[in-house]
Amino acid sequence: MSVRQTPLTCHGHTRPVVHLAFSAITESGYFVMSACKDGKPMLRQGDTGDWIGTFEGHKGAVWGVALNRDGTKAATGAADFSAKIWDAMSGTEIHSFQHNHIVKSVCFNSNGTQLATGSNEKLIRIFDLERPDADALKMAGHESNLRHCAFFGDKCVVSCSDDKTLRLWDINSAQAVRKLEFPCVVEDIQVCYATRILTLTYGNIVAFWDLDTMTLIKEFKVPTQVHSASLKPDQSIFVCGGEDFKIYKYDYNSGVELDAFKGHFGPVHCVRFSPDAELYASGSEDGTLRLWQTNVGKNYGLWKCVQGTVAENGKGSDLSDLN
Repeated sequence: MSVRQTPLTCHGHTRPVVHLAFSAITESGYFVMSACKDGKPMLRQGDTGDWIGTFEGHKGAVWGVALNRDGTKAATGAADFSAKIWDAMSGTEIHSFQHNHIVKSVCFNSNGTQLATGSNEKLIRIFDLERPDADALKMAGHESNLRHCAFFGDKCVVSCSDDKTLRLWDINSAQAVRKLEFPCVVEDIQVCYATRILTLTYGNIVAFWDLDTMTLIKEFKVPTQVHSASLKPDQSIFVCGGEDFKIYKYDYNSGVELDAFKGHFGPVHCVRFSPDAELYASGSEDGTLRLWQTNVGKNYGLWKCVQGTVAENGKGSDLSDLN
């Protein structure tokens, strides 16, 4: 008999959760950060979902979040035309970068010395965090609003936009070196440094591309409009979610659907594997962040505890058997 999936439900947001990001594994474990239209991004312990803190300061919906590798700094991009850098330990704002339109995406480079932002100005900006008052490098070429941008190494950035293209940028020349066109908007991208694979979603397709050659490796159809997907680093499975409220798990090699978990009460906007791949997180229109076990039933994180509420004030996590 199969074991039921019992997600951890992280409450506290009051509007849709639209993006999330994990840190790497640190001496204190790892962390997960959520972006929400309520304008109050939250930081949590990654394996339990326990609330650590809320970053207060934006005056509009927060669309994108990022954590540096050791979880000491956080970045946010928001509808108040700003991207902010935060001390993730204290919640203090370190610097605010003003833009001329909504900032949809933020991303640190591998050593946390640069920040890339993508905005509705159709621009990608690269900020030097060691010289935050210096002018940003600007990369122009997209013909519509940016959706996401991500570093690939420290010399390249990959981006997707409402113009139905994906572009690879060389930071030294500030020029796009590759442009890929799609039949509809690419809604999500994720760079995996270990495998050098780019995961992307558009329409009802989850696709995997070789970032070194920018060639398609494989793609699969999903039974819904899919908003986000994440590939397990060992390339055994991938997970995705979209309009039908479900979280899907697929075999990466065969494309066979392994599971379809119910739980959210609204479309799934974002899904990502944790750095140890023991769980994956999802954020939804329903205002919750949920953590799901990769290997259901394994003694790990908060799943070691007795089922029930484990935090107070609506900001912690609870074990909800919603499958």
